[in-house]
Amino acid sequence: MFIGEYTFKVDSKGRVSIPALFRRELEEGDPERPNKDRPRMVIVYGADTQKMLQIYTQAAFEALAADIAALPRGSKQRTILQRMVLSKSHPTEVDPDGRLVLPAALRTKIGLDKEAYFSGVGETFEIWNPETFAAADEANIDQWIEEQGEDFDPLSLLSQG
Repeated sequence: MFIGEYTFKVDSKGRVSIPALFRRELEEGDPERPNKDRPRMVIVYGADTQKMLQIYTQAAFEALAADIAALPRGSKQRTILQRMVLSKSHPTEVDPDGRLVLPAALRTKIGLDKEAYFSGVGETFEIWNPETFAAADEANIDQWIEEQGEDFDPLSLLSQG
């Protein structure tokens, strides 16, 4: 499971260190990798409005692709997911120094320049421009918590299943 938050520098070639705990998860999520030292992953960059990159382990992405393939052929859901997920994905691997090389087009898409903010969100992790993440997170969470009331305990959501 990917958890935690980290900020790392991005060099001029788009290389950024991957948090050590995330590298371990990537290794576990790619047990059949051809190169033992370089686990594979898939970057999903999604719709033009998506302001972050979502990173899947090889196994998690294969499971996601299988879920999409299981939808009825020609269905609107399958077509949309094929275009928003499968077409807008970039397979890559950890480099020998434990870094991720982000293509210029993906850095430009999310406004990534000198720093990358990593957010572990369970099965995947996200990469954001730190300022974009802070603004989006504050706007979404603060508004939602305010709607719940002053004494709201977020963990109470677990008992509402």
